[in-house]
Amino acid sequence: MARTGIRKTAVSLAVAGAFAGGVSQAHASAFALIEQNASGLGNSYAGAAAAAEDASTIFYNPAGMSLLPQGMQISTGLALIQFSAKFSDSGSAQSGGNGGDAGGLSAVPNLYFAMDVAKDLKFGVGVSVPFGLKTEYDPTWVGRFQAIKSEIKTINVNPSVSYKLDDKISFGFGLNYQQIDAELTRAPSPLAPGATVRVEGKDTSWGYNLGAMFQLAPDTTLGVSYRSSISYNVTGTVAFSQPIAADGNVSLDVKMPDSASIAVKHRLNPSWTLLADATRTGWSKIKDLTIVRDTGQQLESTPENFKNTWRVGVGAVHRYDDAWSIKMGLAYDQTPVNDTDRTARLPDQNRLWLSVGGQYKLSKDGTLDFGYAHLFIKDASINQNPGTAIQLTGTYKGSIDILGVQYAHRF
Repeated sequence: MARTGIRKTAVSLAVAGAFAGGVSQAHASAFALIEQNASGLGNSYAGAAAAAEDASTIFYNPAGMSLLPQGMQISTGLALIQFSAKFSDSGSAQSGGNGGDAGGLSAVPNLYFAMDVAKDLKFGVGVSVPFGLKTEYDPTWVGRFQAIKSEIKTINVNPSVSYKLDDKISFGFGLNYQQIDAELTRAPSPLAPGATVRVEGKDTSWGYNLGAMFQLAPDTTLGVSYRSSISYNVTGTVAFSQPIAADGNVSLDVKMPDSASIAVKHRLNPSWTLLADATRTGWSKIKDLTIVRDTGQQLESTPENFKNTWRVGVGAVHRYDDAWSIKMGLAYDQTPVNDTDRTARLPDQNRLWLSVGGQYKLSKDGTLDFGYAHLFIKDASINQNPGTAIQLTGTYKGSIDILGVQYAHRF
């Protein structure tokens, strides 16, 4: 009875959260989210494209479905993320406070299902939140003319197939139907004290992901995967709290980055398994954040000049006994944000991951995964709008704590 209750509770949480379009802070580089399961969290997601532990492989490498046991499998999880970003002023042009902690507590849900279709052919679908961002400051802070609230929410539905060519090679392919919602607020001008401008919009678009798995040796698996970029034309409205400008319709073009991963999983012996990977993300597609009215007039434009990034990770799994496994991991994640163009909406910087976790087999068909990670973030300097009446100059100190839990069950 207790195990049945755990299963029902976990599934209910994930379904409710995922289909509500969960929002979070951004905890891979910029506003990408790597926290798409809890089974990889204890390893800092090292080797995720080669691990194929459960149905969440749909997100990291759809070819991994071919390595899952026969039958049906469901995997559902939730990551709770505590993000902190505190600004210290060092010569901004305007008066005001430091804005408080721009971060907060948020959640990233996920849900995956995989099943056999025919011999060597599997089908699966995942629901996840691959991108997210939320920073929010006190409305009277010194950087209110750059940002007060910045929020991006996405939800991704990812039907996928995998085919096992032979005992050594598998391939996978998936489609991604993704929706984005955005809200941006700030103070419009020092000449309009107390006023705010709010931009809201949404769009949907399509992308794809694909991958392959290679059994290099009986104890060594190589995984390669690719997720395409997704282009949006976010349309919505702009509204002013005071009649200093006309409300109206606006649009924003944004292209989410593509990413490519190579990963390896090697079983040293029955007790120890090693994992490693490297991921390149194509952030350089994002040059600026430009919002345009439907008349063609530019409302605002902020240079971003993102650069492409690398994330590298290593991890280990220790099988303690038939029921328990202990996980640990380390990763380094580059930011696409350069020091010159860093903004108050995304005061991102390089981060170092340290994580631990575990897996407990509740039964021969059910597993419970859990993990914890602390991210050490390098201090981030900012000098936005230099030489103007709204110059923002200072330093951000940040940190991130992630707690994840997941239940997987085979039928």
